[in-house]
Amino acid sequence: MTATVTHPISTTSNPAPATDERRAQVLGEPRFGTHFTDHMFMAEWSVGDGWQDPRVVPYGPLSIDPASSVLHYAQEIFEGLKAYAHPDGSIHAFRPYANAARMRRSAARLALPAVPDELFVGAVDALVRADAGWVPTDGEASLYLRPFMFATEAFFGVRAARRATFAVIASPAGPYFPGGVAPVEVWLSSEYARAGSGGTGAAKSGSNYAASLLPQAQAAAHGCDQVVFLDDVERRWVEEIGAMNLYFVFADGSIVTPELSGSILDGITRDSLKTIATAMGHEVVERRVDIDEWRDGVRDGRIAEVFACGTAAVVTPVGRLKWADGDVVHDAGVADCGRATVTRALRDELVGIQYGHAADPYGWMHQIVGGREPVAAVGGMG
Repeated sequence: MTATVTHPISTTSNPAPATDERRAQVLGEPRFGTHFTDHMFMAEWSVGDGWQDPRVVPYGPLSIDPASSVLHYAQEIFEGLKAYAHPDGSIHAFRPYANAARMRRSAARLALPAVPDELFVGAVDALVRADAGWVPTDGEASLYLRPFMFATEAFFGVRAARRATFAVIASPAGPYFPGGVAPVEVWLSSEYARAGSGGTGAAKSGSNYAASLLPQAQAAAHGCDQVVFLDDVERRWVEEIGAMNLYFVFADGSIVTPELSGSILDGITRDSLKTIATAMGHEVVERRVDIDEWRDGVRDGRIAEVFACGTAAVVTPVGRLKWADGDVVHDAGVADCGRATVTRALRDELVGIQYGHAADPYGWMHQIVGGREPVAAVGGMG
């Protein structure tokens, strides 16, 4: 599917782009969310005028009024998706229209304006074409894209802002966990919940992630990579690991993921894995998962594997669940991750589609740059 942009996107080239040497240095060792490309996309919205002036401009600081409502009332949302270099030199994004749809849902919950599909996908396409030379071509690296929107009206008052900015920035990214695909240890938070019932947990809002930072620090203090959140009412039902969705692979081959409760993010990787697992012959069930079912299921062998998933980390096996007075070790997670576990099979299929090494029967990959030239030669303003 191709986005049709009703408002043409203008482009202003960066007069001082990164040197070839600097770009090669970054692409040689890409780190998630650390280095950024030469350009960014921006557009503004206001009540009455709608979306105006969509443009690709040189990457740089933003100037906002100190009274902007985003700074006082956290009226902000974002998305995350990736662009991948394929073997033929083409560049594709993974399911950008799904991200556009989720951003509209987030915007509705945070009382922000909807970004139409044609503007969202058009913005992604324009930025990737402008900075195609920043798309990594080695290993499992990619160009991480961060569309975001924030309220810019300068006022003090608890109401929806009447002005907003939509922007997209990009960062060459290697594996989210620098050690590669290895099992993570996770800490069960008994004190904090990620989001409350009826709150903004299903929206991709920065405030949800801010609430996770303290429990994440506590997890690190206990030697763990991530934190496990339970529901905020009974403190019993498993919701997410940090910013990732969860999957449980049972010994009978069935796969379970916690059902969307309003406080769990509807992950695009989560949804994609449901489709892939079903195609592989697994029964995939969405239902509530009790924390005791997790612990007891691992101990008695009913649960064979547990993994987390998300755009940044893709698929990550869980090797150990820890809590204040105990732990359980997942044998399938701690064993050789290269063996043919269900987790590995699902990950390999998804990554194969994303990087163009496997067929895409679902039509998930959205081509941005054609494959007539090597990726390294595609650097102009498309």
